[in-house]
Amino acid sequence: MKNSPVLIVGSLAFDDLEMPSGTFEDVVGGAATYSSIAASLLSPVRLVGVVGKDFPESVLSDLRARGCDTAGVEHADGKTFRWRGRYAPDLGSRETLDTQLNVFADFRPKIPASFKSSPFVLLGNIHPALQLEVLAQVEKPKLVFADTMNLWISTEPKLLAELMTKIDLLVINDEEARDLSGIHNILKAAADIRKRGPSRLIIKRGEHGALYFDDAGAFFAPAYPLEEFLDPTGAGDSFAGGLVGYIAKMGDTGHQTMRRAMYFGSALGSFCVEGIGPRRLLEVTRGELDKRMKAFTALVETGGPVVLPE
Repeated sequence: MKNSPVLIVGSLAFDDLEMPSGTFEDVVGGAATYSSIAASLLSPVRLVGVVGKDFPESVLSDLRARGCDTAGVEHADGKTFRWRGRYAPDLGSRETLDTQLNVFADFRPKIPASFKSSPFVLLGNIHPALQLEVLAQVEKPKLVFADTMNLWISTEPKLLAELMTKIDLLVINDEEARDLSGIHNILKAAADIRKRGPSRLIIKRGEHGALYFDDAGAFFAPAYPLEEFLDPTGAGDSFAGGLVGYIAKMGDTGHQTMRRAMYFGSALGSFCVEGIGPRRLLEVTRGELDKRMKAFTALVETGGPVVLPE
């Protein structure tokens, strides 16, 4: 089952970004967009989402050229989902200035028949009711990944609790992990969350890397150090896409594969922040990814076991 397809369900959007480097409007965004671009560098992608009449066909053509099947992207009357945000001078935080759901407000995922047997499923941070609708339509996936956000943690605890019992891996950031568990300590929070359903958990920590938890214990993958950092929008989604893309490429869900997948996710997240929007991510080649993975290996290579000298 190597090089298996990945089903990705989530948002396609326009972002208006107020950055230290300037204001950028009508930037193509959305969690599913970033995840799909990242995953498609490693495995075939089946994309499900909704766009309005204003969404450029050229963007979908670019996705198809990268190996994304866009048959599940619905074209609805109206405007595409739009988000406007302002980033802090250090890009370490952002403020939402405006959110216009537009056609996304009435989105009900319809999984094409040819997508239903997808062995790997990535659920973007859409409403948990929609995530559950997707799971009701797919046929015994090998591994289900899900993302969520503070909004659903605070407003939809019952639906989110139900979702947790139906997924294999939850991907969230450290703030969301604390909100979900009610526990400040990350290790204790992780243990609490895993008791709620997902046997595997990833906690993203931005520039401080990410932690992975499963039955074999905890594992840490650092963020790749960069000289140029332009736009963190979509970095976490690119991380998730790279992660699931590598796992689907390998066709294996063992903990060693999962740990290696963390580095592929981190590498693709690092490419994402080097450009405004998904521009840089769309340019990445397999050769560039291979070069960055070798640099990543050198970054963490110790030359042997790290043991206390006698």
